[in-house]
Amino acid sequence: MSLLASDYDFELPEDRIAHAPARPRDSARLLEVAGAALHDRVVRDLPALLREGDLLVANDTSVIPAQLSAMRGAARIGITLDRPAADGSWHALARTARRLRVGDRLSFADDMLGASVTALDEAGAIRLRFDQEGEAFDAALRRVGALALPPYIARPSGPTEADQADYQTMFAAHDGAVAAPTAGLHFTPGLLAALADRGVGHATVTLHVGAGTFLPMRDDDVSAHRIHAERGSIDAETVETIARTKAAGGRVVAVGTTTLRLLESAAADGTLRAFSGETSLFILPGHRFHVADLLMTNFHLPRSTLFMLTCAFAGEDAMRVAYAHAIGAKYRFYSYGDACLLHRSAAA
Repeated sequence: MSLLASDYDFELPEDRIAHAPARPRDSARLLEVAGAALHDRVVRDLPALLREGDLLVANDTSVIPAQLSAMRGAARIGITLDRPAADGSWHALARTARRLRVGDRLSFADDMLGASVTALDEAGAIRLRFDQEGEAFDAALRRVGALALPPYIARPSGPTEADQADYQTMFAAHDGAVAAPTAGLHFTPGLLAALADRGVGHATVTLHVGAGTFLPMRDDDVSAHRIHAERGSIDAETVETIARTKAAGGRVVAVGTTTLRLLESAAADGTLRAFSGETSLFILPGHRFHVADLLMTNFHLPRSTLFMLTCAFAGEDAMRVAYAHAIGAKYRFYSYGDACLLHRSAAA
């Protein structure tokens, strides 16, 4: 049966969209969804909601300043980096890609950094080869780039100094994400210590969230939508830790939809294995999950692939009731908003 994006629509009042995070981070609200049962919590309640022997798995990607303003002659072109290719070039999104041609040279910040257009892809995507690599490129990017904050976070003058810290998780270790894995934003060293005292372990995986996460679903026919590929990896040590947790009767708690998608990509045949590569896995209702028992995630956009993912994990009816409750109870939505802790439905 075909799925329609309009079936996953809902009305969200404008004042429910968070434009700044809760302070401290673990003071954000947390809605626990266990089938038909809803419980209003706060994030710092998490140790009491988990059991000794459970395992928290978080995404340790680090957000890069991926928003660039390029000049081609006298024309200004907005560029959002997406992901690097194996040959060292970059896949990127350009706001005025139709004005570009293969071979065009782009300059950034008065030639502090330069790039050539090597290919034009579909839907406004391009490939760029920069004139600097490695540490020199990283340093130049920090000078000329800005955070690519989601469009629903109001920043008329661009990202603030506070955003530089607020939009990075405590787990961040490997540069490469355009957008933050936002469920991880709720964690603090104190919360992680409290979880450890409870006997809850933690492990990390890496999925570099790409610019495609900001793109809306344009067609009502869900089958027409394509998820942009993202780079990720899971090492053998994490695979072994998850296996030991499962064997001992512990539960795996995926922190964020990025972590969940990567775990499912690495366990496509039902067995979790070490993974390194790209994934464009699109999780829809009907998907059978192989690894995670619980999912901690923020509240997502109407008609979005991520709301569909949560429906696949916790059940469509449960999520519709949960979101209606969250809107009525004035939970804060999206990247800087509150979170929910979802128990996997029996059907999933």
